[in-house]
Amino acid sequence: MLDLKQLTEEINTIALKAGDVILTVYNSDEMGISEKSDASPLTIADKKANDVICDGLKALKDQFPIISEENKEIAYEDRKNFEKFWVVDPLDGTKEFIKRNGEFTVNIALVENHSPILGVVYTPCTGELFFGYKGGGAFLKDKDGLRSIESKAFTLKDKGLKMVCSRSHLNDETQSFVDGFTEPELVAKGSSLKFMILAEGQADIYPRLAPTMEWDTCAAQIILEEAGGAVIDQDTKEPLRYNKEILRNPHFIAYGKVVDVS
Repeated sequence: MLDLKQLTEEINTIALKAGDVILTVYNSDEMGISEKSDASPLTIADKKANDVICDGLKALKDQFPIISEENKEIAYEDRKNFEKFWVVDPLDGTKEFIKRNGEFTVNIALVENHSPILGVVYTPCTGELFFGYKGGGAFLKDKDGLRSIESKAFTLKDKGLKMVCSRSHLNDETQSFVDGFTEPELVAKGSSLKFMILAEGQADIYPRLAPTMEWDTCAAQIILEEAGGAVIDQDTKEPLRYNKEILRNPHFIAYGKVVDVS
């Protein structure tokens, strides 16, 4: 049987190594910026971190396929029967990386039967390491040590709920969602850190009514779930699922600990 606690410790080590490689590029004069086919940016750091993570995963005792933003996409016919697999975003928030605002992360997750069961989100610039695994809780390790984290409880009718919105994506649909709450306070954050501030109880809701990919959310989802929150498909009202035929996520809402007062 898979020891998720031990495996999480091993993934933490891999994430830290990837973060070191990213910081080396971040603190240099040459990021090697190029453009992918979808016009999104790519840097040397994305590629180097991906190599570190994939090499690390391939060296583990337990071997599972790897789905990474920076690897060649695996055909659905080949991956549709995956029972367990890794989902990797070696540098989530490349735009934030290029802006040098520090709000980028390393994301590594393990998925079983379409749901994440282990997740690690590392912020190289701050040294904050978030992680969680199914049934084991959510944690943050930083300069102050290791501690468990928990989402803040609230009701959807509360005034002044903190809404996390992307620095780069605030469309009409998102604005309409936000307007449905009483005196909401907007909080800007980059990359998967938007989920982490929900997991820490520093914000309440993150509406993402715009495109994302599975590697953008997978690691953060299990951490938030273990902290008491949820990441919900806007259409099905069920948790996001992974390894779909198309690896794009549906629109979703991430919540802290919602209390039903009805």
